[in-house]
Amino acid sequence: MNSELEIYKEKNFEDIKHTNKLGNEYWEARELMIVLGYSKWGNFKKVIDKSKIACDISNNKIEEHFAKAGKVLTVGNNAKMDIDDYKLSRYACYLIVQNSDPRKKAVALGQTYFAVQTRKMELSEEEYTKLSEDERRLYTRINVTNKNRLLAHSAKKAGVENFGKFNNFGYMGLYNGETAKGIAKRKKIAEKEDILDYMGSEELGANLFRITQTEAKLKKDKINNETDACETHYIVGKAIRATIEAIGGNMPENLPTPEKSIKEIEKEELKKIGTK
Repeated sequence: MNSELEIYKEKNFEDIKHTNKLGNEYWEARELMIVLGYSKWGNFKKVIDKSKIACDISNNKIEEHFAKAGKVLTVGNNAKMDIDDYKLSRYACYLIVQNSDPRKKAVALGQTYFAVQTRKMELSEEEYTKLSEDERRLYTRINVTNKNRLLAHSAKKAGVENFGKFNNFGYMGLYNGETAKGIAKRKKIAEKEDILDYMGSEELGANLFRITQTEAKLKKDKINNETDACETHYIVGKAIRATIEAIGGNMPENLPTPEKSIKEIEKEELKKIGTK
């Protein structure tokens, strides 16, 4: 894996880096798209839009990290065609990789590569308290998504093949026996919907803690089979539940289900940043 990461760094990501006249580095979105295994700009543009949301929620200026830079292409019969493009900062590339499809090998390698870099999408406690509840949900959901990818990677190395089963053990520990399907039924959301998209910031925070601590324990205990990995996920979930109870907190199943899903909030955020 280390050699593959070096190839990703030297031959893919770093290899397409540009430098402007002032010596500042940047990447072109159209080139990054190819490196990450995307063939259609429309699909990659959706990833860019989600990354812009993450940038905005993290109190970074979108225009500083996603600078519009159109191009003119020569097509058949020497006709000229204008196409959209962006000049991306390293931070923008990080956000794009984190929001890309992890089933693509280049994306999976990129996520691991950026995971060991010093640049992180984190807010200070003071900055977080200034966010609205919807903004807190978006920010925490982004972190849950990214940490879940790391957990999936560690779980696979630990011998997990049935990830649905593995995830259910974590939910059962945290939610007093409820599976993902049971949580969806209680929240009255369709099975095709992601239950994480219908959680408030407090509930998402509890799940984020479950995810990060399970990922760490799988590594620390050197788990090497699915049965022990599932048991570990359950134990961590149950321990977090016990902690919530001990401090007099709200049990996750008793927290209200937000009226709007994360996807609805994302659409609203896109409209908002589109006017900036």
